[in-house]
Amino acid sequence: MQTKVKASKSLKKKAVVKKPAVKRNAAVTFIPTKLNLRRPVPSDIEIAQEAKLKPIMQVAEELGIHPDELELYGPYKAKVKLEILERLKNRPNGKYIDVTAITPTPLGEGKTTTTVGLSQALGAHLGKKVITAIRQPSQGPTFGIKGGAAGGGYSQVIPMEDFNLHLTGDIHAITAAHNLVAAALDARVMHETQQDDSKLFDALCPPDKKGNRKFSPTMLRRLKKLGINKTDPNKLAPEERSRFARLDIDPATITWKRVIDINDRMLREIEVGLGPDEKGFEHRSGYDITVASEIMAVLALTTGLEDMRERFGKMVVATNKRGEAVTAEDLGVAGAVTVLMKDAIKPNLMQTLEGTPAFVHAGPFANIAHGNSSILADKISLKLADYVITESGFGADIGMEKFFDIKCRYSGLIPQVVVMVATVRALKMHGGGPKVVAGKPLAAEYTEENLDLLRKGLPNLERHIQNALKYGVNVVVAVNSFVNDTPAKVELIRKSALEFGAMDAVVSTHWADGGKGAIKLAEAVVKAAEKKSNFKFLYPLETSIKEKIETIAKEIYRADGVDYSPEAEEQIARYTRLGFDKLPICMAKTHLSFTTDVSIKGAPTGFRVAVREVRASVGAGFLYPLLGKMSTMPGLPTRPVFYDVDLDLKTGKVMGLF
Repeated sequence: MQTKVKASKSLKKKAVVKKPAVKRNAAVTFIPTKLNLRRPVPSDIEIAQEAKLKPIMQVAEELGIHPDELELYGPYKAKVKLEILERLKNRPNGKYIDVTAITPTPLGEGKTTTTVGLSQALGAHLGKKVITAIRQPSQGPTFGIKGGAAGGGYSQVIPMEDFNLHLTGDIHAITAAHNLVAAALDARVMHETQQDDSKLFDALCPPDKKGNRKFSPTMLRRLKKLGINKTDPNKLAPEERSRFARLDIDPATITWKRVIDINDRMLREIEVGLGPDEKGFEHRSGYDITVASEIMAVLALTTGLEDMRERFGKMVVATNKRGEAVTAEDLGVAGAVTVLMKDAIKPNLMQTLEGTPAFVHAGPFANIAHGNSSILADKISLKLADYVITESGFGADIGMEKFFDIKCRYSGLIPQVVVMVATVRALKMHGGGPKVVAGKPLAAEYTEENLDLLRKGLPNLERHIQNALKYGVNVVVAVNSFVNDTPAKVELIRKSALEFGAMDAVVSTHWADGGKGAIKLAEAVVKAAEKKSNFKFLYPLETSIKEKIETIAKEIYRADGVDYSPEAEEQIARYTRLGFDKLPICMAKTHLSFTTDVSIKGAPTGFRVAVREVRASVGAGFLYPLLGKMSTMPGLPTRPVFYDVDLDLKTGKVMGLF
């Protein structure tokens, strides 16, 4: 006995011995990475592979991130733990800047390149503490027609190959989590059809050898929703057992498809349940691209792990035969989805070509979903840096509107500046120039001076500036300059932008010159960020679904009105009855025109918008109307860019990404 007591005391002593405190590094001075500018400018992947990379631990140290707040994924990328927000909670936020653009050509006008170039100018040349916060690209466009999204030229996020491919596996986690919900949904419909209430309850809460049963945590959440305040399955009355066990899903109302992160047009419409064991349960379904998944939208809009768990539980997959919403929580799968997403919630830390830090996190499609990187990355960035440069997808009528009316509502963060990217080629297209097709050379009209054609396209820039000013935010126009842009062309845009209400307009050459080419833009942004702004939302949430849709259509697109299909009318009525009518609106619309017709350029008026369907992303926290012929699964062209992607078997380097 005495020996045991001594051992116990000894163990007790060991248990209270404090671990050595984690060594904190003193403030580390930021060291920019010097660029080796070459002429002519090499391909994006050549520049990225020639770049000198800082160890990600150094990038973190320069920001003031502690080693125990990182999870390393190799030497050049890491995830940042959310606990950092608690440590930094009393630190004031930095300035919040959104980079957007005019209505683009199919080639894109360089928003990400401008975002990165601006950050490089602020951090590597003006000595400001800055973080870039952008989305992770989908493999669909990367291997389809658009290519990568790491920026371009001498303004990129690196390692570029990691950025554009698997990164840390977040999109794969979303694919797995989304398809788990789809599998659970179809299986539940089948099992409920085959079993009576008693068998269903026994299957969900099987008794052990002593007759004891137990509820899982997700089941307790469902019981609370049903108003059943019991925790012992054996104490449920027969009617309560029936209500708990039977979801009674109406198959005609199922809205949850499957997803894959590839442009696979053949999966848009499919038939499932064709196996011999599923006879009688055949039904039509389909695939969306992973970045259109509501789980991706939740990742981008969540404010923490607990919030993410709640949002996953609220995701609506169908309605039951009584017209009530059926959620992922009801299916019992929300907890498992959270487990699959527990690492994906942590933002990914990378760097630019000039060594400034970048958070790459979440990647919701901009024309289908809300098209902005994560709130969590922005919240952490604003505590660590004096300037946070983020980017909203596609033109300002799409990404910027959703950034303000959806993302800023949920984050509570107030932006100070909008950077509006414009190019000569896009404005000439809006002035009536020939069709711009990805993969084909530009027509002569785009390379010649032709100021009259450029002048005719300026109303598109004017409208986007006016739209940004409606939110009470200061606007700086960045004229993203290309090789064929003459001084007369860019000066015409610059002067016009000032007349349209921009606080400043600056020509930027960051693609060719890196941060050095965006110094004047950075100075203009710093100045604009110090000016007073008066941010406000476009619409109050209390208005009806139709009023919110029509406000966006009339105020942002300048449509005369909105027409609804019978299906959309029925969905709006259903969502209003279910209490979803106070959610913000996420318009799914083409990014290539203010209208729903991609062939109509410029700043059109006298048109109407057609809403063919309205879907509910209740967990993410918005409704999304599908306008025109929007597809939630892109297709591959005849000659996809994956033809160029290969591996150099001697060096192990990736080739052909751009």
